[in-house]
Amino acid sequence: MILFERIEHIAATDGSRPALCDSQQSISYADLLRQTTSLAEQLSNEKISRLALFLNNGLEWARIDLACLLANIVIIPVPVFFSAEQQDWLLESSGADALIGPARQGWITTPFLDYPLQRRQPLSVAELPANTAKITYTSGTTGHPKGVCLSQEHLMQVSLALAERVAAANIQQHLTLLPLSTLLENITGLYVPLLSGACSRIPSLAEVGLTGSSQFSAQILAQAITQWRPHSLVLVPELLRLFVMLCTHNPGLAESLRFVAVGGGKVAADLVVKSHQLGLPVFEGYGLSECGSVVALNAPGHALPGSAGEPLPHCQITIAPDGEILVSGATMLGYLGEPAASSPVATGDLGHFDAQGFLHITGRKKNIQITAFGRNFSPEWIEAEAQLFPAISRMVIFGDGLPANVALIQVTPGYESSLADQLSQLNGRLPDYARIHHYFLAQLTVENGLLTTNGRPKRQQIFSIYHTRIHQLITGDIL
Repeated sequence: MILFERIEHIAATDGSRPALCDSQQSISYADLLRQTTSLAEQLSNEKISRLALFLNNGLEWARIDLACLLANIVIIPVPVFFSAEQQDWLLESSGADALIGPARQGWITTPFLDYPLQRRQPLSVAELPANTAKITYTSGTTGHPKGVCLSQEHLMQVSLALAERVAAANIQQHLTLLPLSTLLENITGLYVPLLSGACSRIPSLAEVGLTGSSQFSAQILAQAITQWRPHSLVLVPELLRLFVMLCTHNPGLAESLRFVAVGGGKVAADLVVKSHQLGLPVFEGYGLSECGSVVALNAPGHALPGSAGEPLPHCQITIAPDGEILVSGATMLGYLGEPAASSPVATGDLGHFDAQGFLHITGRKKNIQITAFGRNFSPEWIEAEAQLFPAISRMVIFGDGLPANVALIQVTPGYESSLADQLSQLNGRLPDYARIHHYFLAQLTVENGLLTTNGRPKRQQIFSIYHTRIHQLITGDIL
């Protein structure tokens, strides 16, 4: 496997070079090779078939993930931000026969090195596609996420392509901010740095300010970046918005950064432009778990703000007649328990290529809204534009079949008095049919079930809860 060939090469030629570190210790490439090889042997001796990994970010997570790849044991990351019901579903549906993580009812703890290894006989074991190395669960829009089966070959294809795409940035130290149980950070925060001969710093999520799946402490985040001075970060749009706000008040915060990738949702083009004005090396990308995470990415010397970048070399991206993005050459083996995946993968996202070959994402196919006046708009576009305004923490807009558009807004604490003015500024950027005509305040969180675990709105569920209030605002009925 090319990842371990790379680790072996560095271990032999520059063994003391740091490979992984947290806030307490550092592991050299030589030590990482020794520890990973030993752990892989120990796991193999346990006759484990499928291992569920349920730990916080840290060196243990990284070592176990690498050891499973080396031992050809299927690894199943358990997102720490999944609900208890989703965690139970993942463990049952995956057919995991071993678990490293907190003690769970029905699992038997067995002695195993320094890790809390738990074993059980699964009630049912769904057949896996041949060559499955990792099952990553999508956050989905329902309570039961799907298991995406990926091969080592595919994971390395993506990782190598990313390492080559960002090579010009000369990244030597990466800081993980997102959970390693998400495929994006798993690849960009672990595999890509090791393939590049860099060091990945993997503190706990609390040490970088993350609580749950989407609540960040700006103060702790700023302290972490100031303390560790990373060369690269991976951000989701909401986190980029927070980071831009921080750097507006403290421009020196980003002086060590050479590459900041942003993905996981649509980003307002002007937010990227604003980040560049602050000197932030922000580059947008696009991908999905079913395609092994990233399939397109901007990079130094090959970037266009507002686009998702050019496709990675191993991907073939085409646009269907209805505007849907189709991906070939980088597809999953299949969903767990379902027939093998077909190619190309229909992403459900809408987009287009420009004359220069850059991919532009415009929204979700199923979310296109047609107003009562017959005008079409993608809500993701308007919600992305709202990222430019500090008073709007989150927003979800509805206009399908309606004579006016209604937005649910979660206001940023401390900005309540600025909201009306900033909404007026936002509307000034939009055509009349896409403007916010009415709004009311609402809490939009993962915890209350209105957001997926990666922060995307559950539109149908939100509308079913608030449709009466939306109707009242439009008709003028007394609330």
